[in-house]
Amino acid sequence: MPFDGAYLPILRPRRGELTALAHLSAEEAARVIPVVELEPDSGLLAMLRELRPRTGTIAVDFGQLPEIDAPEHLAGRLADLGLGLIPVLRPDESGPRLAAHGRAARMHRRRAVLRLRPHADAGNPAEADAVTERLLRASTLDPDDVHLLIDLAETACSAHASEVEDRARRVLRWARATPWRSISVASGAMPPNLDDLPTDRPVAVGRLDARVWARLGQPGVGYADYGVTSPVRRHGVQHHRQLPTLRYTTESDWWIYRWARRGGRSDDRCHDLCRTLVTSPQWPAAGARFSWGDAEIAKRARTARGAGSSASWIAWSTSHHIAHVLRALPGH
Repeated sequence: MPFDGAYLPILRPRRGELTALAHLSAEEAARVIPVVELEPDSGLLAMLRELRPRTGTIAVDFGQLPEIDAPEHLAGRLADLGLGLIPVLRPDESGPRLAAHGRAARMHRRRAVLRLRPHADAGNPAEADAVTERLLRASTLDPDDVHLLIDLAETACSAHASEVEDRARRVLRWARATPWRSISVASGAMPPNLDDLPTDRPVAVGRLDARVWARLGQPGVGYADYGVTSPVRRHGVQHHRQLPTLRYTTESDWWIYRWARRGGRSDDRCHDLCRTLVTSPQWPAAGARFSWGDAEIAKRARTARGAGSSASWIAWSTSHHIAHVLRALPGH
């Protein structure tokens, strides 16, 4: 698969994100390799069986799971669904887990993703060489089997973005000395908690991660991010009912719509939110044709019935985000 212009969104194993993947167009699906971060008891297999992402393959990161969980077992189950598994290699995994990743990779086109976090895994080129040599040796894979994903994690503010950009340039100089199948750079700038943002009016949150990638300006380097969520995981249980919320991607910002007006009915609040969005400057010229998510938003703008849920709002937001990113990348 040619990798120029491809996109690797790092996603949680949740219904919202997977629903968006199930509604990609054929053209979009050919340019997306989703990287799904497995979580204990996430029910990923059941959701994949129901929703069937259109990408044909998914990269799966087992980093949050105990070593006993076998990548090749999941690869076999996904193959039964017509999906190929691309295992994600992480430096903190054991030799046996890495060997299992290698076996899983050989079950589907001998492909893997190596997820390297320079801030945590390797502080200099010599350390990065040692780390990647161990991962390749343990998995018995060659560099040209492996998509290198340089994960810069959170880009928290403009000052931090400059630091992240400098780190990315150093890592890319190191990475280009090895014949990887591809090289992509990921970071994320969405705040982990939107509860403190104002309601009933759109609020801009800067897409600092996208700005860093654009400033790198390096041909042949693929784009990756955390979709419309934060790389910082929230802990604990949310006890309040979430307001209708959309995270609407534009070139340099996400516009956060959190709606509390029009009384207690979620249907009315979502209807009012969507009517506001479709008449805003952020609404694309293509309107409802821009993505499946935009069509769903336009439908709710026409009627107050069917507000959806937090999973629906993430699905619509993710669908629009993926469509927007793919239109902005080279090769569109």
